[in-house]
Amino acid sequence: MDIIGRKASVEQVLTAYQLAREVGFDNINMDLILGLPGELEADVQRTIEKIVELAPDSLTVHSLAIKRASRLNQWIQENGVSMLHNTDETMKIAAAGAEKLGMKPYYLYRQKNMSGNFENTGYARPGKYGLYNILIMEEKQTIVALGAGSITKRVYPDGRIERCDNVKDVALYIEKIDEMIERKKRLLEEK
Repeated sequence: MDIIGRKASVEQVLTAYQLAREVGFDNINMDLILGLPGELEADVQRTIEKIVELAPDSLTVHSLAIKRASRLNQWIQENGVSMLHNTDETMKIAAAGAEKLGMKPYYLYRQKNMSGNFENTGYARPGKYGLYNILIMEEKQTIVALGAGSITKRVYPDGRIERCDNVKDVALYIEKIDEMIERKKRLLEEK
């Protein structure tokens, strides 16, 4: 996951999930990105088996989207796109896992530059659908993002969207935290 800028380890994800359940969260979504460099069908199968064992309330299956300015795009330029392996079969494995959990698809969206030219699908158990996911993907909802590299988006009534991004470097983010907060406040308080 480091190749796409995601630093969390499997152990950290499992710990966070268990802690969330222990403190009483009753609607937990898990996101799965398919098409990672070097990922094989057997890897996807193992991941889905673990997700089924954990039994989240909803699952969002993303086809890897290759962002123009991303670390992954740089890696692809150096190593070639043939290393990405999102297939019909991996998508079917994920859909079968969602079905085992009693989930149904409730939203679908596409992005530019997606691995395998597939789509992203949100699955959920009855009553556990994530309106937030739909609103965010359709860019109909203001979102406040915290942390280095995050982007706050304000959606205005006329549909216009303004962004306020945080610096990506953690040390610089900490150094400039007051500035980051002030910029977000101005954006969100603006009439």
